[in-house]
Amino acid sequence: MILRYFYDDRLAQASYLVGCAKTGEALVIDPARNIAPYLKAAAREGLQITHVTETHIHADFVSGSRELAAATGASIYLSDMGDAEWKYAYAADSNVILVRDGDSWMVGNVRIEVLHTPGHTPEHIAFQLTDTAASNRPMGVFTGDFVFVGDVGRPDLLEEAAGYVGTKEVGARAQFQSVARFKTLPDYLQIWPGHGAGSACGKALGAIPSTTLGYEKFANPAFQFDDEDAFVQWLLDGQPEPPRYFAQMKRVNKLGPVLLQTLTRPSLLERPQLDALLAAGSQAFDLRDRGAFARGHVPGTINIPMEETNYTTYVGWLVNFDCPLAVILPELDVLPEVLADLRAIGVDNVTACFGPTVVAQASQPLPLIAADALAGLLGSDNVLVVDVRGRTEYNAEHIRGALNIPLGYLPRRLNEVPSDKMVVTQCAGGYRSQIAASLLQAAGYTNAFSLTSGESIWSELLPTESAA
Repeated sequence: MILRYFYDDRLAQASYLVGCAKTGEALVIDPARNIAPYLKAAAREGLQITHVTETHIHADFVSGSRELAAATGASIYLSDMGDAEWKYAYAADSNVILVRDGDSWMVGNVRIEVLHTPGHTPEHIAFQLTDTAASNRPMGVFTGDFVFVGDVGRPDLLEEAAGYVGTKEVGARAQFQSVARFKTLPDYLQIWPGHGAGSACGKALGAIPSTTLGYEKFANPAFQFDDEDAFVQWLLDGQPEPPRYFAQMKRVNKLGPVLLQTLTRPSLLERPQLDALLAAGSQAFDLRDRGAFARGHVPGTINIPMEETNYTTYVGWLVNFDCPLAVILPELDVLPEVLADLRAIGVDNVTACFGPTVVAQASQPLPLIAADALAGLLGSDNVLVVDVRGRTEYNAEHIRGALNIPLGYLPRRLNEVPSDKMVVTQCAGGYRSQIAASLLQAAGYTNAFSLTSGESIWSELLPTESAA
C-alpha cells in the first residue's frame, strides 16, 4: 500500500492519496481544488487515480472532487447520510456513487469502509482503511473534520455560518455519540485528520499531522466526557468566529464546484481602469505588504497583505462574492499563485489585476500610531479604540474602553464606529488592525489609524482589563 499526505498551509487542510502498488489503482480523500499535486504524486508512483471521495460538504475550501474526477475519469464516492437539507445536488451524475454507514469498496487490495460520524455536519463520514494484503484488521481512519489531533470538529458552522438556526446543539449531541462510537474502536488505529492547527473548523487543533486513537482517548479533551450535557457545553464554548465565506463554500460544494477550465483569466489593466472599477462599485484588494500600503495606496482599496500565510482567510471574510474583484499585486509574477489561493476558497470573480506601479500617482497614506503615542490620547471622548481580534482574545485581555468588533464583522457593523472621532484599530500584532483601518478608510473614514504595536507592547504601555 502507498499512502501520501498533502497539506495546504494557507487553509490548514490535509488530503490523502491511497494507492495499491499491485494493481496501480489510487484513491484521493478530501482533495483540494488545485489537483496538480495529486496528479504529480500518482504519476511518480505509477498509479492511476480511479476513486475520489470526501468526508463531508466542506465549508472552508472548495472541494476538488469534481475537478479531479473530470481530469482522471475517477468515480466519486459521496455521503448519502444526514438529512435531506444536506444532500449533494450533483449526486445523480453518472460518475457519482452514494455511500452509507457500513458500505465499503476496494481500491486494489485496500478496503475502504464508511463510518457515519455526524456532529460537525449531519452527513459527515469517516473512512476506515484496511490493507488486506497485510492483514484483515484495519490500519487507521481518515477522520476528516471529526477527530483532530487534540480536538474534534465544531458543530456550530451550519448555524453560525450558514444560518441554520437551532442546529448547533443538535450537532454537538451527535458529536458526543460519534465520539462514544470511536471509544469502542481499537487503540492502535492511526488517525489521519482533515485539518491541523490554524483551521477554524475547531478551537484547539494540534499541529501534529497524525495521531493514534489510543493517544486521543487519553489526551483529547473530547474523549474525557461521559456526561452528554457537559460535553455539549464544553464543545460549544469558545469556538472562534467562523469566516464569512464558509456559508458560500457550503453552497458551492453542495451544488458542485465549477471546473477551473471554465473560468476566465483576469485582465491586466492600468490606473484609469482601476479608478473606473472602484467608481462602479467593484472591490479592490491590495495584496502588497503593510509598509508599502501605508506609504501610499489607491483610495478605496483594502489592504490584505500576502505576507501572512492565511491571508485568504481575511479575503474570505471581506470579499463580496456577488460583485467583480480587482487585485493589486506585489509583483505581476505572483498572479498564478494568487488565483490558485483565491479560487481555493471560491473567489472566482477576479476580473482585473494590477501591478504595484498602479499606486505611483494620486495615492494616499494610511495613518499609523504606536502604543506610546496612543497612551496620551486614551480617555478622550474624541478617541475610540476598535479591537478587531476575536471575542475569545478580547475576553482574555484588552485595552480599557476598547470596542470589540472582530475584523470579519466590521463591514456589517460600521454603524457602531463614529466617523467624527479618531478611530484606532488594534489587534495582536498589527496585521488585522491594518486591514481594518484600510477598510474604514475605503468606507470614507478620514481619521482611521492602525495601531502598529503588538500585544506584548500595548499590554504593557496601555491600561488593560479582562472581561472575565
